Amino acid sequence: MELTSLSVIARAVSGTLRAGDPEAVVGPDVVIDSRVVTPGSLFVALLGERVDGHDYVATAAAGGAAAAIVSRPLGEVLPEIVVADPLTALADLARLQVATARGRGLKVAAITGSAGKTSTKDLLAQILESVGDTVAPRGSFNNEIGTPLTALQVGADTRFLVAEMGARGPGHIRNLTGIVPPDVGVVCNVGSAHLGEFGSVEAIAQAKGELVEAVPPHGWAVLNADDPRVLAMASRTEGQVLRVSATSDPGGDHALWAEAVRSDDRERYSFELHATGEQPQHVELQVTGRHMVANALCAAGAAFALGVSLDRIATALSGAAARSPWRMEVHDRADGVTVVNDAYNANPESTRAALDTVARMVDVRRTTVPDARLFVVLGDMLELGEETAAEHAAMGRYAARSGAALILALGAQAQHVVSAAAAEGADALRLADKSEVLAQLSGLFPGDVVLVKASRGVGLETVAADVLGAPC
Repeated sequence: MELTSLSVIARAVSGTLRAGDPEAVVGPDVVIDSRVVTPGSLFVALLGERVDGHDYVATAAAGGAAAAIVSRPLGEVLPEIVVADPLTALADLARLQVATARGRGLKVAAITGSAGKTSTKDLLAQILESVGDTVAPRGSFNNEIGTPLTALQVGADTRFLVAEMGARGPGHIRNLTGIVPPDVGVVCNVGSAHLGEFGSVEAIAQAKGELVEAVPPHGWAVLNADDPRVLAMASRTEGQVLRVSATSDPGGDHALWAEAVRSDDRERYSFELHATGEQPQHVELQVTGRHMVANALCAAGAAFALGVSLDRIATALSGAAARSPWRMEVHDRADGVTVVNDAYNANPESTRAALDTVARMVDVRRTTVPDARLFVVLGDMLELGEETAAEHAAMGRYAARSGAALILALGAQAQHVVSAAAAEGADALRLADKSEVLAQLSGLFPGDVVLVKASRGVGLETVAADVLGAPC
């Protein structure tokens, strides 16, 4: 946030200023965690399920905060702006910041999808950073708290804001686009993530399409043409439509696609990047997995819609690194064992993509290490509702068909995984807890590959770290 007076903030959030000079300025940081307060920052006291931010206003003051937004008066520890709901105030303040920055030419790209939106966001941010000052969220800051906090990082020199938008139900993305209206809306895919909240994939598609409905007539909807549900969203936007495809020319007046897709021995892909009316450009991704080609195309499409040249996009993509942790992180132990940590999140689509990636990695490795093996450690996929048991059984079957030498499953759904994998003839074990993983993986040899995959709530990133740090 730019330095802003208390009186302006109070008006923006429909609040009442108690104590303090109305013309005193605060900023640039807006925080909700007293541990990250900086001198002059504005502290917003959110009321959470387990923590009440009002209990930390004094701590924020001691850390140098200049003012606080609260829902009840606390005294004169800090100048207070009293509002009905601090979360609504946070959104109002972000809305003001984005509107002000738009007057100086700020452009906003918003991204959604059932899988890959965080990786796409990271790639797009690195493309746009090659052009000008860019603000993008850390990790998966994609909800009613993370989106406005990210928007409030926009400053006087910011040219681009990248917003990641998630949804746990209908109307969530519509609410986020009301805070951060997009010039470009990107939909990566529609899958079964959060199926338990939505009830059907069709309902998920309806919710994801709220993003393109928010794109104005002068804006762009970037749609993954390889996903029929996403492509169908073209009828739901007033903006121009840019189709992207990781497989072939998707047609239409505006298109961007990949040809001559190839991988190296670590499953990093190269391709020729094409766009309607442009000379193709060569891209060599540094991130892992065939699914990253689709993410790269979505990021490239957004940048192209924002006016970035195709050659600059290709150069930036070729140098882009994975920024958010535990997403297809590939690490090598000193003894030649490779550990793939993809434990940040999991749904059926992302799990199949991870299994496909490591299976291909082992196949290539066997050209030089004939005895290379694949080991798979799987935790629960959360938020699948009534399909939970069936989807975990399907995951077990898919893992078995990947050719894994051993499948280890943990969590409440582990038995479904193991039973289905065993029925396919795979060697599969259900483990009681994470401490048992290292014992089962004590006989790894150079060339072996270990995949660790689960939803974030399972915490299997610690297993990946343990395997990586195990004695060689």
